[in-house]
Amino acid sequence: MESPVELVIFDCDGVLVDTERIALRVQLRIGAELGWPLTEDEVVELFMGRSLVSMAEVVRPRLGDRAAQLWCDRFAEYHREAVDAGLAPVDGLTEALAGLDRTGLATCIASGGTHEKMAHTLGRTGLYERFAGRIHSATEVERGKPAPDLFLHAAAAMGFDPAVCVVVEDSRPGVLAARAAGMRCLGYAGGVTPGDWLEGPGTTVFHDMRELPGLLAGRFAVSGPAAGGGPCPVGAVVGGVA
Repeated sequence: MESPVELVIFDCDGVLVDTERIALRVQLRIGAELGWPLTEDEVVELFMGRSLVSMAEVVRPRLGDRAAQLWCDRFAEYHREAVDAGLAPVDGLTEALAGLDRTGLATCIASGGTHEKMAHTLGRTGLYERFAGRIHSATEVERGKPAPDLFLHAAAAMGFDPAVCVVVEDSRPGVLAARAAGMRCLGYAGGVTPGDWLEGPGTTVFHDMRELPGLLAGRFAVSGPAAGGGPCPVGAVVGGVA
C-alpha cells in the first residue's frame, strides 16, 4: 500500500512560472546564432528541464567547449531579458496553491535553475516569499535531473522520506528524476512538453494546474489537517536562497 502524501515537491520553470515558452524561444535563437539550427521538438527533447551544466554537456560534443560556454552565457542573458519583459505564473496556479493550502501539505521547490534565476522569476511573479527557505537548486547536488539527487536532497532537507513525496514536473528529465528517487509524480502537460513524453510508472499526467488539489486528494491519500492529521516531518525545515 502506498504511503499517504506529506510533501509536494514543485519544479519551478513551467510548473510555477510560465518560463518554458520563453526558454524555447531563447534556445531557438541561440541555436540559430551559433550554427546549430533546432526545431521546437529538438529543443524540448535536448534542453527542457536541464540545468546550465547539463545544457553545456549537450552542446559541447556538437560545438565544442567555447561554444558551450557561450551558449550558456547567452541563455542566461536572453532569458533574463525576456522574463523582465513579461512573465506570469502558470495558468491556474493561484487556484491550485489555494487548494493545497486547505490540505495543509508541506511544499517546496526543487529546480534545475540556479537560486539567482529562481529568485528572479519567482520574484517577478510574486511567488518568492511563499516558498522562501524551501527552495532547492541543482547547484546544491552533484548531478542534476534526470538523476535523483536533487529530489532526494530536497526531501531530506525538508525532513521527509521519499515514499511520502509527490513531485510536480513538466519535463521528461524531471519525471525520470522523480522515478529514480522513488517518488510518485504528477506530470503537468499544459506547457511545451507533450503529455505522452511524461507517461510512465508512478506518474499521472494532467493538463490543467487547477486539477492538482483534486488529483492529490483522489489519486493519493494525503496526510494533513484536511485528512485529520498533520504533516509529519522528521527534521527541521531547512533550505535557503542565494
